[in-house]
Amino acid sequence: MNHWIASLPMYNVTPQHAALWSALLRDCMTAFARAGGPGDVTLAESTDVDLMTHWRREDLLLSQTCGFPYRMLGLASHVHLIATPCFDAPGCEDHRYRSALVVGEQAWERGATTLTACQGLRAACNSADSHSGMNALRHAVAPFARDGRFFASLRWTGSHAATLRALANGEADVGAIDCVTLALLRDAHPEALRGVHVLGMTAPAPGLPLIASRALAEPQAEALRAALDTALAANVERARALRLRGFARLGGDAYAEIEHMAHAAAQLGYAELR
Repeated sequence: MNHWIASLPMYNVTPQHAALWSALLRDCMTAFARAGGPGDVTLAESTDVDLMTHWRREDLLLSQTCGFPYRMLGLASHVHLIATPCFDAPGCEDHRYRSALVVGEQAWERGATTLTACQGLRAACNSADSHSGMNALRHAVAPFARDGRFFASLRWTGSHAATLRALANGEADVGAIDCVTLALLRDAHPEALRGVHVLGMTAPAPGLPLIASRALAEPQAEALRAALDTALAANVERARALRLRGFARLGGDAYAEIEHMAHAAAQLGYAELR
């Protein structure tokens, strides 16, 4: 492969965070090139195509996906699992993370102070292929569903930030937010969380994996892992702002937990979030 592309699209919750992730990616690519990796790499500031298409690119040198498409939608067979970030945020434990179960002010004032009290309310979810927004929420409410239903309605928002806006605006009542996203937003824009109440956390799962095309040889994949460590250590303040503590090396089977959560909900008759 003569040319590669790299991106970190998942935790760009504000323009400031996007700039920090881009700088980390540049430092990683510099360290990788010094170790003998390819120097001809385009750093994608944004992806203007479907992310599943982007993640399956043969020239993908580094990107970040969600554990649900990695394990459940066949992505694992197309990519190297490079590393899993470890974050310093409430709900994180080493390489594992949770989703915060949240309700808006109006729902809270009407008594939605526990998950079971959210039955019959309006849910909001970022996307159907999200572990943190959909699969973890489905797993959490499955024991309380009746006849395959828990919520009165479901609104697809497109992002965790949009879910929070829907809750704040009274357009929805309850949702699940990736705890890293929640912490980064709280750092940068605490006003965005005004009137949003956290009821609890979902079960933990491995965090969002960093991946590369299988066109990348395994020795280069290992050099890329080392380059990530070098980039992290290069700027302590940047790492702190990103709440990034390190990178774990997991096997792909670690993400079976996400599949187990989906199956557990299905066995309770709640295969679809609704």
